[in-house]
Amino acid sequence: MFTFLIWIFLFIVCWPLALLALVLYPLVWLISLPFRLLGIAFDGVFELLRAIFMLPARVLGGGKR
Repeated sequence: MFTFLIWIFLFIVCWPLALLALVLYPLVWLISLPFRLLGIAFDGVFELLRAIFMLPARVLGGGKR
């Protein structure tokens, strides 16, 4: 809701900039989408490596309870 109010304020104060932001937002979202997917993939790889390295400690009785 707050973001919408800021956008309305921007539209009133500087409407060309607001329209440019409205048009460019989907393009920026599409460009950033592969980077988000790479981030999710790297997060999964690092979690897998962490689980592999922590496996001996968990088997010996340490770790989360």
